[in-house]
Amino acid sequence: MYFAALLARTEDGWEASDTELDDVETLSDLTDLAREASADDDTVLVLIEQEDAWFGVVRVDGEEDPRIYVSDAAAAARSSYGEILLTDELLGRDPGDDDVADLDSLDLDGTEDGEPEEDDVDDEDGAPATGESVPSGPIGDLEVLADLGVDEKELLTLDSNDALNEIAEVLGAAEVLETVR
Repeated sequence: MYFAALLARTEDGWEASDTELDDVETLSDLTDLAREASADDDTVLVLIEQEDAWFGVVRVDGEEDPRIYVSDAAAAARSSYGEILLTDELLGRDPGDDDVADLDSLDLDGTEDGEPEEDDVDDEDGAPATGESVPSGPIGDLEVLADLGVDEKELLTLDSNDALNEIAEVLGAAEVLETVR
């Protein structure tokens, strides 16, 4: 089960709104959604969780690039919402890497090699290996919430089951988040 909410900082504190991610396909779409929730280019946090598996925080400050933290990249990679957050940049990949890997598997005559490369062999789960695995564990900006009271150490120790509530508690936004939950 997924939960997603926007927390927008205003002069009067934090305002929360439930958000549907059905029409969001890219990080750019998600960033635009967050910017629409802010009246004065104030900070907006997009909080996403998949129960018992992972949570993510996307922070948008005005027109700056979004800052992203994901608690477990491997778990998020198996989720359609998680895939939105796991950009090539966040994973340290070059956007064109997939095309280069495909060219490497071709013989000089343009046909595929008959023998699989080690990267092409199925992984432990029996799924085809992608050649570029997603790391297990946290990934992204560990300081995404530091100036708001959640430092790197606290962020890394948050339990996926209650992380968003704990973050909201520190921000002083627990009640407004609870109203949209």
